[in-house]
Amino acid sequence: MFSFTLRRVVILLGLGAATSMAAIGPVTDLEIVNKVVSPDGIKRDAVLAQGANPGPLIKGNRGDNFRINVVNKLVNKTMLTSTSIHWHGLYQHTSNWADGTGFVTQCPITTGDSFLYNFHVPDQAGTFWYHSHLSTQYCDGLRGPMVVYDPHDPHAHLYDVDDESTVITLMDWYHVAAAYQPLIATSDTTLINGLGRWAGDPTSELAVINVEHGKRYRFRLLNMACDPNYNFTIDGHTMTIIEADGQNTQPLEVDKIQIFAAQRYSFVLTADQPVGNYWIRANPDRNNATGFDYGINSAILRYKGAPKKEPTSKEMESTRFLNEADLRPLTDPAAPGDPMPGGVDVPILLDFSFNGTNFFINGTTYVSPTVPVLLQILNGTYSAQQLLPKGSVYTLPRNATVELRMPAGVIGGPHPFHLHGHTFSVVRSAGQTTPNYVNPVKRDTVSIGSQGDQVTVRFRTDNPGPWFLHCHIDWHLQLGLAIVFAEEPQEIAAMNNAPVSWDKLCPTYDKAMGITP
Repeated sequence: MFSFTLRRVVILLGLGAATSMAAIGPVTDLEIVNKVVSPDGIKRDAVLAQGANPGPLIKGNRGDNFRINVVNKLVNKTMLTSTSIHWHGLYQHTSNWADGTGFVTQCPITTGDSFLYNFHVPDQAGTFWYHSHLSTQYCDGLRGPMVVYDPHDPHAHLYDVDDESTVITLMDWYHVAAAYQPLIATSDTTLINGLGRWAGDPTSELAVINVEHGKRYRFRLLNMACDPNYNFTIDGHTMTIIEADGQNTQPLEVDKIQIFAAQRYSFVLTADQPVGNYWIRANPDRNNATGFDYGINSAILRYKGAPKKEPTSKEMESTRFLNEADLRPLTDPAAPGDPMPGGVDVPILLDFSFNGTNFFINGTTYVSPTVPVLLQILNGTYSAQQLLPKGSVYTLPRNATVELRMPAGVIGGPHPFHLHGHTFSVVRSAGQTTPNYVNPVKRDTVSIGSQGDQVTVRFRTDNPGPWFLHCHIDWHLQLGLAIVFAEEPQEIAAMNNAPVSWDKLCPTYDKAMGITP
């Protein structure tokens, strides 16, 4: 039996639960450092943005020019001393070089060096995030939320509060560095806004999210995990979803949200229950401990005026579980292409397999090239047959409609697949048998479901560049579950004017690694 004399609850607002750091951006330095942290009571060294876990909220407005100077101060070689930062969900139109994908769009930033990610966000708003895109480094802590606010948000009339205090991050946490994890790792703790309890000694602090009775809150929920999906609920309250992965949706009221790695949802919560404390629950599908005993996988929703103690609220039985296929876009609802199976210019079937040590897509396991795909293209290599890694690069024509069919069933699922540089229309979601070409949800990360599912997405090639498509369970990406779409290679040089500092990344990295050109 555990002694709870040391149990503490920290009173914090939203994002500040772990960091108490103010938001930064859209113009900022972002220092990447090693630091010892103990978000669940167990100390370990980590890789962090600004020394915070999670990293600080980076924010800006629709139309802003983001200029984020990443300064690498890493010294711990176990967790890599180089890094590369991806701005998850942002299109990077005409700035593919700033997508931050190691060995797809850039060479990593070496320790002691810095690199300015300078990109515009002219036509996007919503909930995004940033993370290392080099090996499994973000599993060691390098991840944080990012919000692009819309001064003319069409949903603004539905809520009263939308700020740093309404960001909710979900993360898996490991007591051992990623480099020492087994082939398929299992997390020790669920962190909500950077804090959590682990089953071995569940006495550490929990995050507290504060609300005031009668107000309506736009909460921005992010799954920044390396692996688990979470079933997310708030005792006594329903949630009205208004955004999925940076795309406005028609309002949909639910009482439970299954959110997969890399996905984001905005939901409106009305603080209309009796003043008190209520459990926030995020039950992982894979973890060393599931459920909610002793406050694991939990945080606290606290009404203004409530006593500063842990909730006694009971878990609700779900009657309105989120079904992805029920989500509808707020605007421009139709999927690209003709409303029939295969009614596109480029239909692609992705066959997934696993041989016990590696994942394969259409018979090829992804292995990072030594020269970034973007640099290969800028040097004049355009064909899929010549681009490396061999068998993992698919060339796509400009202004074409593309359909990806992704049958489920390979071990380790459900697998959440993310496409860089685009959002797609999910014409067939997991569990859905009849395609919807009229008004399917749009997003950038989709679960391909379980055995028998035939998840299908569509997008239009309107963004020249090499774009990664990969499973966002980072352990699976490391084992090869990825491909690259080289979109209109002949136009990439004209559309992406990479700065001189980008040109220097590879020579600097090669020298630091002792790689001979």
